[in-house]
Amino acid sequence: MAGESGGEGRQVLFATEAELYIEHLKTNPLKEIGSAKWMNQHEFIEKLNMQAIVSASSQTDEFVKELLITLEKIPTLIHELLAVELWKEKVFPKLLESGYNPHTTLPVYFVLFHEATVVSLLETILYHKEACEAAGDSILDLADYCLRRITLLIAQQEEATEETVETKDSSSVEELKTQENTIFFTVCVKTVSILRYIIDSLTNLPLSVMTRLLNTHNTPVVLVQLVENPPWIKRHKGKLMKFIDNTWRMIAENERLQLSKTEGQVWLAVYQLLMNEDCQRKYEFNSYSKEQILKLRGFMNEVLLDQIPSLIDLQRYLEQLSIMEPPAIKKDIILEQVPEIREKLVKENQGKWEKIAKYQKRAFFSPTAEDIKRQAKTWAGTYNLDMFEELVSDPPKCAMCGQPATKRCSRCQTEWYCKRECQVKHWSKHKPVCNLVVESKS
Repeated sequence: MAGESGGEGRQVLFATEAELYIEHLKTNPLKEIGSAKWMNQHEFIEKLNMQAIVSASSQTDEFVKELLITLEKIPTLIHELLAVELWKEKVFPKLLESGYNPHTTLPVYFVLFHEATVVSLLETILYHKEACEAAGDSILDLADYCLRRITLLIAQQEEATEETVETKDSSSVEELKTQENTIFFTVCVKTVSILRYIIDSLTNLPLSVMTRLLNTHNTPVVLVQLVENPPWIKRHKGKLMKFIDNTWRMIAENERLQLSKTEGQVWLAVYQLLMNEDCQRKYEFNSYSKEQILKLRGFMNEVLLDQIPSLIDLQRYLEQLSIMEPPAIKKDIILEQVPEIREKLVKENQGKWEKIAKYQKRAFFSPTAEDIKRQAKTWAGTYNLDMFEELVSDPPKCAMCGQPATKRCSRCQTEWYCKRECQVKHWSKHKPVCNLVVESKS
């Protein structure tokens, strides 16, 4: 899986391996989520995701991105994302209601984690405008997906960010729910970046994307809510914490105004939507939208403007907006595209959710001990954290708080912590991978 490539050091995949994996990516019926063939594709996407991150962070040849564009597989990734989103919404609850309580929940965990894997890969490649363009009409579905996830994050942020410490009497179903909450929050935060990249590429995308973001979803107002009540900031035992690089980290009070990547993405998205002349012409502005958008003035301080100087123009625009009346809305009579992928998936599976859950429970999610032994080695290879460590030159950091770490998980030796308290808090998230590695070694 890993090897040397010229002078660029360790890699997860060679370009030839990545091309083979990407060529074989295809859409799967929702009923087959969790099957051996589906798990195989999940493994492919996970390795492609890891390689894409390595290439982007080391600023080397981003061949995964190029191959996904050339082989026209970005719409396939978006289809996979929407399929697993719908599975979580419709099938997963039926599975839990069926009395599902197996001796291992790893197969279901990987289905839950699949959404995070695909979102992470899309976040990495869609930074490039040519990748957004290569998504074609499926970019409409992706934009809708991002707004659904962000809206849920706003509505459920207290529940989503609540820390849960693993207890000895937790059932496997309770563990799955805890894991899903953790995955859900991480995914929602990543969709903010994806949405920003879509907005940054609007002039090169179908006009329907702009119309949908501005007038169907009123995205400027949604983003104002993220500025007002950022779900990635909280206080724990009196300490200020921010969600940075997929983990909660303690922040000094004098650094609270320093923008994280996610906070920066929100402001850049707001700037693009409000300052782009095409967006200004297209936006169906009204008194409610004006009232909400003007709330941004209270957050525009010198520290923010020093970090993103272009926001000075936005500040001037908001001052002008405060003394203007919203223009009369002019609705153009045009035929516009609508998202099709999710609607098609719903139509194909409507009324079959419980039947699908029963089938998958029997066929994919209740593996025998032999099945687990056979699959554990493959899974451990895919999530080979020891190999991934070699790609990172920084000293190890605590998986919970991000501080320098000197202690390792004694069971699997793959995760680092600064103290026992952090290990206990992180256990519910780490447990599936820990069990996987231990099972593969035994």
